[in-house]
Amino acid sequence: MPDRYIKKILEARVYDVAVETPMDEAKGLSERLNNRILLKREDEQPVFSFKLRGAYNKMQQLTEEERACGVVAASAGNHAQGVAMSAKKLGIKATIVMPKTTPDVKVNNVRRLGGKVVLHGDAYDEAAAHAKKLVEEKGMTYVHPFDDPDVIAGQGTIAMEILRQESGPIDAIFVCVGGGGLIAGIASYVKYLRPEVKIIGVESEDSACLYEALKAGERVVLPHVGIFADGVAVAQVGENTFEVAKRCVDEVITCSTDEICAAIKDIYDDTRSICEPAGALGVAGMKKYVEREGLEGKTLIAIDSGANVNFDRLRHIAERSELGEKREAIIAARIPEKAGSFKKFCSALGKRNITEFNYRYSDDSNAIVFAGIQLKSGGDGREELITELRDQEYEVEDLSDNEMAKIHVRYMVGGHAPLNLENEVIYRFEFPERPGALMKFLSRLGGKWNISLFHYRNHGSAFGRVLVGMQVPEGERDQVGAFLEEIGYNYWEETNNAAYQLFLG
Repeated sequence: MPDRYIKKILEARVYDVAVETPMDEAKGLSERLNNRILLKREDEQPVFSFKLRGAYNKMQQLTEEERACGVVAASAGNHAQGVAMSAKKLGIKATIVMPKTTPDVKVNNVRRLGGKVVLHGDAYDEAAAHAKKLVEEKGMTYVHPFDDPDVIAGQGTIAMEILRQESGPIDAIFVCVGGGGLIAGIASYVKYLRPEVKIIGVESEDSACLYEALKAGERVVLPHVGIFADGVAVAQVGENTFEVAKRCVDEVITCSTDEICAAIKDIYDDTRSICEPAGALGVAGMKKYVEREGLEGKTLIAIDSGANVNFDRLRHIAERSELGEKREAIIAARIPEKAGSFKKFCSALGKRNITEFNYRYSDDSNAIVFAGIQLKSGGDGREELITELRDQEYEVEDLSDNEMAKIHVRYMVGGHAPLNLENEVIYRFEFPERPGALMKFLSRLGGKWNISLFHYRNHGSAFGRVLVGMQVPEGERDQVGAFLEEIGYNYWEETNNAAYQLFLG
């Protein structure tokens, strides 16, 4: 039962290494959303993440025999740093198994703190399996990143601080969810003392293990886990954490990559700090909740859970934040290929600014343009824009939610296939970004069918994205799926995607 965690949270020892973090009012967000928005600043911990609390609380309770054997942990980065710093404080040897896709800033900090790093697998679950193998082989003590009562209790100390720092009414607390240790600790404590406060979990759309578990009524294993928000890239919620969530979590909201990027910008605008994608989930979910419920005048708290992000990922985050905030629309439009057409099209947009405009001559009659259009601040106006253009007899396709268009096509506009190109099929791939990954991909792909289109852009992140066109005769189409399954990367067929048909096909 969740009640059993209260005593453990009250007795948790975390402040030998962790600090009581401030709870800051996000004044810009508060004004925009007409609510009082507070950020619990766990990004200000010594390892820039809340994970230090749970790791230390677990490790300081180990017996002398367990300490002598050393500890091992699996982590996408933040728990790793917490274990490494705790081990250094307690004089324990620590081995950390981290996915090969972990941002360098986290790997380097674990090593700086004295932890031995073993890179294994592409996501947390593969790293965890290897860590448990080391436990069996070498007798080390396993420090679980979330599914351990002492780790949960350590994270629960955040709830103690929140209720002490904000004695007035609290309407909801928004908590990011990976394996569930943070939300289990916060929810068990808050619901025990303040049951009227809503606890709302927030997950990335492509790693929503708690959302799916609550919907199914049991823990499920996700078939695919996206790794943009690497700090919450977990395929299955913990057993202990799920038991708490079933009783204490009011609901779970999922957010897209664009919405997460917009939340990172929101936090930066109010605090001048840059959080990692997982760290911004609380704010991203809170914004969706406020819009859905039409809330005003409420006190809402979001956990800013961490700030371990590679600097070179910021270009991708900045690029997607305007779409996530719904301040930009991406459209395709057909305009006459004649003098004055561009001016007339700009006039049709009214007072909206064009953020991007790409096209290439195709024929003597029409041009198809790819355009980014700035929308009103506040996130409305996309449907109004499309309607206005169609009323003026422009053929318009809204590409704002089209992943292929946003990642690839906007950088490839003008590449229509020649008339003699036959049997082209298009696939979009996502694969772990590590040395040799692209070459492995190319060597496996290149020998089967002729590659007629290829686009790869490094986003400075943990995953690579590729768009590939292949000439596959009709009689061999049934072989493609089996071949791509052998390669082992996530893929989606995009042959019928409107963005491809308009600009590349």
